[in-house]
Amino acid sequence: MDMKKRINLELRNRTPADVKELVLDNCRSNDSKFEGLSAAFESLEFLSMINVMLTSVSNLPRLIKLRKLELSDNRISGGLDVLAERTPSLTHLNLSGNKIKDINTLEPLKKLLNLRSLDLFNCEVTNLNDYRDSMFTLLPQLTYLDGYDQDDQEAPDSDVEGDGDGLDDEEEEDDDEENEEVEEEDEDDDEEGELDALDEEDEDELDGEDEDEDEDDSEDEDEDEEAEDEEESKQAVQGQKRKRTPEDDGEEEDTEDDE
Repeated sequence: MDMKKRINLELRNRTPADVKELVLDNCRSNDSKFEGLSAAFESLEFLSMINVMLTSVSNLPRLIKLRKLELSDNRISGGLDVLAERTPSLTHLNLSGNKIKDINTLEPLKKLLNLRSLDLFNCEVTNLNDYRDSMFTLLPQLTYLDGYDQDDQEAPDSDVEGDGDGLDDEEEEDDDEENEEVEEEDEDDDEEGELDALDEEDEDELDGEDEDEDEDDSEDEDEDEEAEDEEESKQAVQGQKRKRTPEDDGEEEDTEDDE
């Protein structure tokens, strides 16, 4: 994939001015031209162009906010003087795996006053005698060379990796805010769920109370019916035991006379 097409893909519907980090590793740079990359990327702070077949950085656009530049595994042999003019804020520069053979080639980096970390792994210049002492003498602003300081103390991970991980602080903050909002929404949903559960429990309790009341009413109705049945029975018995009539008495007297 050529560099211009890759840049269009990396934009992801953003404008160049909105981009702070751009990774173009393993794409093609025709004749060391940075097609698609221009000064319009005015907010760019991290640029990675590993293995893009660069032989020179002379066509690099002016990127005044650029802090970290990854150029490892290319074919750069010189022409570094443009970096001080085009990338004045540069703090980390990785030139590992390029064709840099002598220290004089690196002399233009003295003008990068903010440069703190420089990597030259797998460059022929690292085979020179007193390479490290000579580099720290040439670049007094340098803190780390190939991941170690002048006392051979290894750089912290943050410095070894460079500022690329911390370049999108604002984006990370936005992500954190979004995550917080999602968490708040989840908490609200949980609270609503708990309230719904409580409402359901209340409804169940009310339903239970209504059922109990219905059962009580049924029992009362049964008792009323039994009382009515007993009253009817009593009335029937009383009807059978009503007072004798004169006719009944006459019949009994006739019976006695016959005897």
